[in-house]
Amino acid sequence: MNYKGRREQVLEQMEERSMLVLFSGTELHVSADAYAPFEANRNFFYLTGLRRERMILVMLKNGAVPKTMLFIEEADPTAVRWTGKRVSVEEAKEITGIEEVYYLDAFTGWVNRLMGAGLETLYFDCNRYQWDDLPDYNAAKAREFAAKYPGVRIRDIFPTLAKLRMVKDEDEVSVMREAINVTDKALQNVMRHLEPGRKEYQVQADFEYTVQFLGADGTAFPTIAGSGSNGTMLHYETNRDTCEDGALVLLDLGARVEGYCADITRTYPVNGKYSPRQRQVYDIVLKANREVVKAAKAGVRLSELQKLCSDVLAQGCMELGLIQKPEEVRKYYMHGVSHHLGIDVHDVTAGSDMLLSAGAVITNEPGLYIDEWEIGIRIEDDLLIQENGCEVLSEAIIRDPDEIEAFMRQ
Repeated sequence: MNYKGRREQVLEQMEERSMLVLFSGTELHVSADAYAPFEANRNFFYLTGLRRERMILVMLKNGAVPKTMLFIEEADPTAVRWTGKRVSVEEAKEITGIEEVYYLDAFTGWVNRLMGAGLETLYFDCNRYQWDDLPDYNAAKAREFAAKYPGVRIRDIFPTLAKLRMVKDEDEVSVMREAINVTDKALQNVMRHLEPGRKEYQVQADFEYTVQFLGADGTAFPTIAGSGSNGTMLHYETNRDTCEDGALVLLDLGARVEGYCADITRTYPVNGKYSPRQRQVYDIVLKANREVVKAAKAGVRLSELQKLCSDVLAQGCMELGLIQKPEEVRKYYMHGVSHHLGIDVHDVTAGSDMLLSAGAVITNEPGLYIDEWEIGIRIEDDLLIQENGCEVLSEAIIRDPDEIEAFMRQ
């Protein structure tokens, strides 16, 4: 990964006499000596390739030659004994391409010297997703700096990084291909074992075992395995019910490889064969999926893909007698057809409904959720946007109903 090139792009957009301070974060305390699994700040990872706690990236633009420094935790033999190795200075240099790597105890001294050099602007990752979220570690540090240095402007670097992250380079796409490939193999394992009487959590286990066995980081998000009426719930994660004969199971899932996500949905017949009614609905959703593939390209907006998808699903629902008017399709299709994909499953964007650029990776996920028939069907693929079309990165993951039935008969 070209982390140095990414940092140079950020430096170009920073003001003169400014400094970026980006923290990887620290563990979230749960109770007693229990901590939640650590996730590094995604923008810190994007600029460094590092995913360990208690690290700080500093980028200084104050003079002819910009300066980049990294501060890491010094290995403590007792901590290593209990929780494993820390990243060494040499390893940090090799991964990040940053030559100036110091231990954390030097950070305060560096800040005192740098802040005395006439800096006018400090950049932090100040993004906040929604009102009720816990305070973000980087935002808290921004407030701390603002209190200590009230004469310096505090600015948010998040929009700059979000815009960069919307377009993937070849290295990023390559890793995402591998995440999708692992997801494909894990779904094949699901189909081999799927049968009436299997618990949803066993289906989940079939998927996640393969993901771990193949060496992925883990899952990109909590696995959704909704059978029967559970498949009509968009983010069903309970996964405790029994997969009944004649029902469908909707699987929304993905592997994560080297920090990058796959996001795939397939809907399988528990007994290996779609009923006539299930097949009717499935074919409508599949048609919408394929029409979006034909339309997706650079210069198109997600709202245009959403309109196309809704039109196809509405026509199908009217033919089934479920609705009388196209606008009524929202009763059975209540989400968007696409979002950006990358380090985050719902990857960051610099603005709402921007024109797609070549190099963007987006999802394509039409669905119909018919409570009265206990049918929930979604077919989701991952698309690489190109100048004159798109590449379906997940094309190898079978979605044709005849092929799915044939695979499950083996």
